[in-house]
Amino acid sequence: MSIKWEGVMPAVTTKFTENDELDLKTFLLNIQAQLDAGVYGIVLGGTLGEASTLTDLEKRTLTKETVAFVNGKVPVLINIAEQTTKDAILCAKKAEEDGAQGLMLLPPMRYKACDKETVEYFKAIANSTSLPIMIYNNPVDYKIEVTLEMFDELLDACPNIEAVKESTRDVTNITRIKNKFGDRLKILTGVDTIALESLIMGADGWVAGLVCAFPKETVAIYELQ
Repeated sequence: MSIKWEGVMPAVTTKFTENDELDLKTFLLNIQAQLDAGVYGIVLGGTLGEASTLTDLEKRTLTKETVAFVNGKVPVLINIAEQTTKDAILCAKKAEEDGAQGLMLLPPMRYKACDKETVEYFKAIANSTSLPIMIYNNPVDYKIEVTLEMFDELLDACPNIEAVKESTRDVTNITRIKNKFGDRLKILTGVDTIALESLIMGADGWVAGLVCAFPKETVAIYELQ
């Protein structure tokens, strides 16, 4: 399945039981609510804790269960936020094996890499998989900014890097990305509090957190803007 980088894509929360085990029943209830609301994709293992704290088995279980449940209605992506290039490549390969249709990818976690290191990290992962990739650009929370110059190099080297989750909090960056890359790099806003402004500025879609609690309302904001 190719990915249309548009619309609302929830970064869904992972549900756990009181025994700290995956609560798949409640998790899939939320997935159904998202589908009923008309979301355009599902993003698993969001970065605010989950991507770097879920076990390998939990990530793979979530991917397999979601892919089977969604059954092709919308693309399923899983987020990769690892500390090493080797682990990130392994996660990408497992995601592909488990049926994910795309990846959301962060810079190296915990270590503040320089521009060259960050670009090489992204290249190595992108070249290890055929899955389409959305780069998560969030220098406010993760201390590494993927600049236009870095994207220029990445897009030349990696055709499967197709989109950016734009979370710099600077809506004017959307204009700069559009002017430089046109439709080559799709833009999904990643900050709920400036989502409307970002969409008005030309963002193609919205990777949302708000949608986990208010699926229909969030989709309505996108479709009515």
